[in-house]
Amino acid sequence: MPDAPPAAELVFEDRLPVIRRYADLLAGPGTQRGLLGPREVERIWDRHLLNCGVLAPAIAARSTVCDVGSGAGLPGIVVAIARPDLRLTLLEPLLRRAEFLSETVDVLELSNVEVVRSRAEDHSGAYDVVTARAVAPLSRLARVALGLCRPGGSVLAMKGERAAAELDEARPELAKLGVVESAIERLGEGLVPIPTTVVRLVAGEPKRRRPPGQGRNRRGGSGSARGV
Repeated sequence: MPDAPPAAELVFEDRLPVIRRYADLLAGPGTQRGLLGPREVERIWDRHLLNCGVLAPAIAARSTVCDVGSGAGLPGIVVAIARPDLRLTLLEPLLRRAEFLSETVDVLELSNVEVVRSRAEDHSGAYDVVTARAVAPLSRLARVALGLCRPGGSVLAMKGERAAAELDEARPELAKLGVVESAIERLGEGLVPIPTTVVRLVAGEPKRRRPPGQGRNRRGGSGSARGV
């Protein structure tokens, strides 16, 4: 595995020793358990650690963060290392991945992280920020992630070259979900070789459902409102 590039010190500063230990865990047990492909080891810094590390400054101080579909901990573990002031919940439904996350949290002594084995759809919570990397198309991800945001909270969806196209395609769905602001941000420009593209969605107030019996059917009579 290659050593940390010069940009890693700029991104992680005094947390560089911890992120190096995490890199070793990804390249060793993470690869052996199939959480990271063998070919990814040679590009673990640029493609994975730096790519996720530049996300950390985009999150306000002392925020609560939920990382959806955390997998091997990208970006959740990286953000937790870079920002000890944040409280991270790592959501991962698969047992072998959740076990790796829990072991990693223990080895790295990350007291600001909780690992929860659950699907995002089955998890309850209201977070300041919800992060996701390569989980699902934006329209589908938004339906789940926005449900975990407090009003005014943000979804930070790490995307690639299709970020703008995905955002355009998702706009009708985002309007239905009450998104009050959306933007594409490129993080780490001038700091890392390849900037990270993020779609930021800001959650509005959740839409309230009508109590049973308060809706109207098409003929003008009373009816029950259907849940979304």
